[in-house]
Amino acid sequence: MTEEEEDSSAKMSEDVKRYLKLDTRSSAAATSEPPCSSSSSASALANNKSRNFKSFEPPCPDHVLENVLENVLQFLTSRCDRNAVSLVCRSWWRVEAQTRFEVFIGNCYSLSPLRLTHRFTRVRSLVLKGKPRFADFNLMPRNWGAQFAPWVAATAKAYPWLEKVHLKRMFVTDDDLALLAESFPGFKELTLVCCEGFGTSGIAVVANKCRQLKVLDLLESEVTDDEVDWLSCFPASETHLESLSFDCVESPINFKALEELVVRSPFLKKLRTNRFVSLEVLHRLMVRAPQLTSLGTGSFSPENVLQGEQEPDYAAAFRACKSISCLSGFRDLTPEYLPAISPVCANLTSLNFSYANISPDMLKPIIRNCHNIRVFWALDSICDEGLQAVAATCKELRELRVFPFDPREDSEGPISGVGLQAISEGCRKLESILYFCQRMTNGAVTAMSENCPQLTVFRLCIMGRHRPDHVTGKPMDVGFGAIVKNCKKLTRLAVSGLLTDEAFSYIGEYGKLIRTLSVAFAGNSDRALRYVLEGCPKLQKLEIRDSPFGDVGLRSGMHRYCNMRFVWLSSCVLSRGGCREVAHALPNVVVEVFGSDDDDDDDTVTGDYVETLYLYRSLDGPRKDAPKFVTIL
Repeated sequence: MTEEEEDSSAKMSEDVKRYLKLDTRSSAAATSEPPCSSSSSASALANNKSRNFKSFEPPCPDHVLENVLENVLQFLTSRCDRNAVSLVCRSWWRVEAQTRFEVFIGNCYSLSPLRLTHRFTRVRSLVLKGKPRFADFNLMPRNWGAQFAPWVAATAKAYPWLEKVHLKRMFVTDDDLALLAESFPGFKELTLVCCEGFGTSGIAVVANKCRQLKVLDLLESEVTDDEVDWLSCFPASETHLESLSFDCVESPINFKALEELVVRSPFLKKLRTNRFVSLEVLHRLMVRAPQLTSLGTGSFSPENVLQGEQEPDYAAAFRACKSISCLSGFRDLTPEYLPAISPVCANLTSLNFSYANISPDMLKPIIRNCHNIRVFWALDSICDEGLQAVAATCKELRELRVFPFDPREDSEGPISGVGLQAISEGCRKLESILYFCQRMTNGAVTAMSENCPQLTVFRLCIMGRHRPDHVTGKPMDVGFGAIVKNCKKLTRLAVSGLLTDEAFSYIGEYGKLIRTLSVAFAGNSDRALRYVLEGCPKLQKLEIRDSPFGDVGLRSGMHRYCNMRFVWLSSCVLSRGGCREVAHALPNVVVEVFGSDDDDDDDTVTGDYVETLYLYRSLDGPRKDAPKFVTIL
């Protein structure tokens, strides 16, 4: 180490100590300078030091710095900040690895499980994502990959103390869940989002063997009915459960076992049930768990009520649950029972009606009491009139999602730019919006950009191909241009409707913070793709379908792909030769081309036309589990 580097390290150590407010006597003890003033005491200390010289040696400056760094990095939770720290030097890289207890992997094929376990040795929490988002729209073959098996096998050996696993769009088998349950005695949290491949028998093993389980959340996943009573597999004693979500489980459950489990779970705060839980069962659960803060109601309909039989007081049950702040579910809604939730409306911060076919007249009496709502999801059945009611009341709204009741492209949906403009005028604190509609105008989108400048997520899905401004018939370029120009914090953008290359020139010019861009049925030429790839320096994920982009547009991003998480293009005009050129030029990037898993069309599988391109960076090269219909160039 040079003198300049020693001075820099000493100064950095002192800065870190001041940051941590370390005791000055401890600092002195760590150096060779004792805090003594008299000569006699100094002499005595010198004699003492000479007698104990072999047992006391000053630590290496590098080790001192690493010890201080370990203390500092405990407070550094941002993944980006930690990655930046690890790039400073090898010493910092080593310390950062030793203090990394949570690992996020945005693409399960970006590195191997072996590399993970060698790099980080103390992991307690793992977040792992598999298929790209377009898999949610049936644009990816089911048997494409994203197997959890190699990951659970590697972590079972390396991290016996693992406590949390969060998987998204992964293929998980019952055997994987059994190995997980057997390998981690202190396991506490399992979250499976949009996953497939497993059934109720795998969940039963987790419930039975993970005795410290706090979270079991199955969200939007496909769970096979193995006719196993998994709810009865939880410990017969008091549990540690804090969150239990199984609204995606499309099979009957043991109501008695669920009720007994709720009684044995005094720490339970979040409960989301499936459509087989009726209002009567829900009433019994709420009476036994008044501490709930988040509730998914399952079916919001009563069972067959005999004439003259006294029904439970559902409103009283909601009134007793004073802590509820999040409500969802409402499947198979019976409208006359909806007012039962009125007692908790004033406390709600999140309300999800995305499974309920609610009319404006049904929504208004409820929403007018929801002044504290920050997150609101609903179907477009609430119409523009319902959105106007939301805008008039929910002044604290931060996130809005409006889904289509009828997702067909040729349908005429009941919401339009009128509802969007009303939201922009009434909910000025809005930060995230997902909006499905058929009729939109540049004026409404521009109003959104001007009234809600704090937007970080803007996803407007104009259903149908190449739909223009509903009033003027012009492209939607001006509206989307206003969004990227006025919303300075925008990180995620989804565009649709009739869009020319001009819209993409606006995105490239003003979308400097955009990390995720989704495009459908838009653009005129390869110039549109070039504007984005050359103008958006933060772009990490690019999703494109049914757009006129070809080899020239693909090549325009050669300088970017090594720093992006992935690029997806389907139903564009790519050739196999153009894709191969990118693959040969970028050895650290994997280029996959494929059609559907049952497509025997030679033009799709072996011809020059490429149906789907999936490009992603990888530290360990091409994967070994690619199916036959996937060609890695």
